[in-house]
Amino acid sequence: MQRRHLLALSAAGLLPTLARAHHGWGGFDQDKPLYLEGKAESVVWRNPHAELKLRLAPGLALPADLAKRSVPAQSASVDAPRVLAAARLPTRKDAVWELELAPLTRMEAWKVAEIKPGQAVAAIGYTFPAEKGEAVMRVEYLFVDGKAYGLRSSPT
Repeated sequence: MQRRHLLALSAAGLLPTLARAHHGWGGFDQDKPLYLEGKAESVVWRNPHAELKLRLAPGLALPADLAKRSVPAQSASVDAPRVLAAARLPTRKDAVWELELAPLTRMEAWKVAEIKPGQAVAAIGYTFPAEKGEAVMRVEYLFVDGKAYGLRSSPT
């Protein structure tokens, strides 16, 4: 988010809400992982974390092999088989979602190349409870160029 937006939100008294939404996992419903796939519309590759706007693919569907995909081990304790098996499509109909990725140091540890606009991306992650609020996903697993990355922590 750009600095001028932060200043405006701070002046409006909304910064504490924003900070809670953009840092940590507590505000996201980790019991209901979502699957999104599409093309990056815009990308912000900077801290506090990389972000991208994802335009969903027309006719978005869960891949048949999703529950059996191999994902890399990461330093945080994440039950990958459960997350993959529980992933579902969002019920909301937003065509564009904001994806919150990891801090740049973690993206570098995973060796994730900077995503470019127009690039195909898939992700599993979490949104707000009952899918209320903005169309924002905190990404747990990122799939780019045939590779999978676990973004909650560092690779093991």
